[in-house]
Amino acid sequence: MSSLEHPAVAKVTAVLAEAGQQSAADGVRVLPAEVRTAAQAAEALGVPVGAIANSLVFRARTADGTEAALLALTSGAHRAKESRLAELAGFAEAGKADAAFVREHTGQPIGGVAPVGHPAKLVTLVDTALREYPEVWAAAGHPKSVFPTTFDDLVELTGGTPGDLAGEGEDGRS
Repeated sequence: MSSLEHPAVAKVTAVLAEAGQQSAADGVRVLPAEVRTAAQAAEALGVPVGAIANSLVFRARTADGTEAALLALTSGAHRAKESRLAELAGFAEAGKADAAFVREHTGQPIGGVAPVGHPAKLVTLVDTALREYPEVWAAAGHPKSVFPTTFDDLVELTGGTPGDLAGEGEDGRS
């Protein structure tokens, strides 16, 4: 089975098409090797690392202790600040999620988590640093698959909240 036939990639492609983002659906690409980091994806695509929309899943908690998944779509050019993510999404705290938590909430593996195609809608934040790029690339449900999109389309597609995910005055850029 090719990566395009992978069930998670097929689901992401269908969600993109159903959302009216046909150019993103048609643009799904399978890369020669897995790209589990922004730097690897940028190198494979020949784009700046900042144009990679990392899909990072965090284990978040409300003030009463209720646990939820938080999806942060961050620019590959910097790190997201966990306390900032929690603040923007209205959680008491947010921390790293393990592979089992990520798969449970997204149905996709770390390194291939797409902004969409999950079993249930996730609270989503979209890094405003992605606005700097006319085209950004996001994972398409498998570590070898990606699709092109824009900042505005990511916000529309996910219903996400735009924000400075590195924190005010702390760009965290590498």
